[in-house]
Amino acid sequence: MGLRTRIALVTSTTVVVAAVLLGAVVHARTADDQARRAAQAAEAELLRALDDHTAGVDTGLLVNTPELPVPLRDTVERHPVRATYLQLRPPSGPPQMWAATRVGGDVVAVRQSYAAQTRTLRGLDRILIGAGALVGALGCLVGVGTAVAIGRRVTDSTRTAQRIAEGDLGARITPKGTDEIARLGRAVNTMADALAERLESERRVTADIAHELRTPVAGLVAAAELLPPGRPTELVRQGVGRLRHTVEDVLEVARLDVPGLERTSLEEMLLGDIARRAASPWPNVEVRVVRDVVVRTDPRRVERIVTNLITNAHRHGAPPVVLDVNGTCLRVRDHGPGFPEHLLAHGPVRFRTGAADGGGTGTGLGLGLTIVAGQAKVLGVRVRHENTASGGASVTVDFGAVRDGVTQPERTQDASTAD
Repeated sequence: MGLRTRIALVTSTTVVVAAVLLGAVVHARTADDQARRAAQAAEAELLRALDDHTAGVDTGLLVNTPELPVPLRDTVERHPVRATYLQLRPPSGPPQMWAATRVGGDVVAVRQSYAAQTRTLRGLDRILIGAGALVGALGCLVGVGTAVAIGRRVTDSTRTAQRIAEGDLGARITPKGTDEIARLGRAVNTMADALAERLESERRVTADIAHELRTPVAGLVAAAELLPPGRPTELVRQGVGRLRHTVEDVLEVARLDVPGLERTSLEEMLLGDIARRAASPWPNVEVRVVRDVVVRTDPRRVERIVTNLITNAHRHGAPPVVLDVNGTCLRVRDHGPGFPEHLLAHGPVRFRTGAADGGGTGTGLGLGLTIVAGQAKVLGVRVRHENTASGGASVTVDFGAVRDGVTQPERTQDASTAD
């Protein structure tokens, strides 16, 4: 049950219950006041009848009448008092108010019709029911309106917070008023400001470090090329090469972190051709094109995505590595241990690799998948990480997210292997 429904139900229920209780109180107080006045009138009539009876005037005083209600008869026979009794359901006729007392050995009484009071009370009940229904309906409308207004504000705040969580650090909530929801919106804005400042500081530090390292790394590469041939030289060149690639990756991540900095150069190409070209440096990667389509995208960025996925599959997975193209979906999968649960739940985390977890983790968790996610965001495509039922990690890049950039299928062909 959503917040809007709860607020509407609570408000409506409160109004209805209040209307019912108020109507019950008004009914009870009116009924008591009518009975008290009728009893006083009956008792006064009894006294006048007794005076007239003593004077020898016949006033219709009832003496030892069998119609006298039993509770009233018992009361006046046991105690020498005047008493009244409201008989709402007599054997015949309308309700009656009785007044009786004992005179010598006789019980004398008078009675008055209570029909007028009953009709008045029923009319009041009809008015109370109508008013209660009207108030209840208005209360329901007010409750629904209040719930919709509050729900809309909460929904807007939730959407903005979700946009911030998805990386739109410029999104902000517009607080209205000074209530709790407005204070929550201001707190979310403050959090977003602090988060944006921290991420920008982190990006600047990362970019500055990478820029500072480029010059000495370039010098190391040049110096390594001048070393005499031999095994030590090969090890130095491999280490320097990995260092250079790491620095370039860090710079690329820093650029991808800046919204609007990266620009795309769109072309219309067969997705299968892009996949084959990207996989060509790896002769042991099997490329399977089930259904090829023309996509309007940036081939260089797509090749960068495929290169990183294949590299991570070789580094952290196990052969065979397969690159599938089926329509607008491009998938790289290996047959290693698969992705850990935290990656499947939260996505790739930069600078966190399989070695940090004490073993291989499929297609890797370092900068490779972080760059894939950044490039995919620039292209506007979806990336999905999963573990296959037969074992291994699988990363699917879906170009169907940008439907305006996909034309009709060009051709269907059998699986092929990259040369």
